[in-house]
Amino acid sequence: MRRTLQPITLLFTLLSYYSFAAEGPKSFQVGEFSFSSPETWHWVPPTSSMRKAELQVVGKEKDQKADVVFFHFGENSGGGTKANVDRWLSQFQEPREKINAKIDEAKVNNHKLTYVQAEGTYMSGMPGGSKTAQPNSMLLGAILESSQGSVFVRMTGPAELVKASSADFKKMIEEALKKA
Repeated sequence: MRRTLQPITLLFTLLSYYSFAAEGPKSFQVGEFSFSSPETWHWVPPTSSMRKAELQVVGKEKDQKADVVFFHFGENSGGGTKANVDRWLSQFQEPREKINAKIDEAKVNNHKLTYVQAEGTYMSGMPGGSKTAQPNSMLLGAILESSQGSVFVRMTGPAELVKASSADFKKMIEEALKKA
């Protein structure tokens, strides 16, 4: 006897599948690194072919959001660490000496890791395109160097939210390096 799903069972099965699919993966690969998304962060379908993954952090105020983007251009591509640090810091309206720029380097599991942090008026927008000034913003970035090409991870958003999310960001980065 052939068994078929009742319409209501089929509906619930499809709804649970699509709600899971909309959540996105909790773990994902960028370059050689496997990242695990913090529990409260949301998967966002990448908005550009240059972005390998995107996450979003939502603050206590629902309109308060920070974006976390992952880039990997392959071996010997995407520019070096210094070039990317300089580019990230130049995305602020204020000069470098006014954005509390902080750069920290470490070695985790034989990979060089560079953290970048800055606060001020972040100029959001595509390179070469129009920019939108976002005052009281913060950038927290990480560059994970690899023989397969560096992975660039950048969180931007309201300074208060980025600061509150920095421990989860660093944990996600360092766990990916330890697994590599």
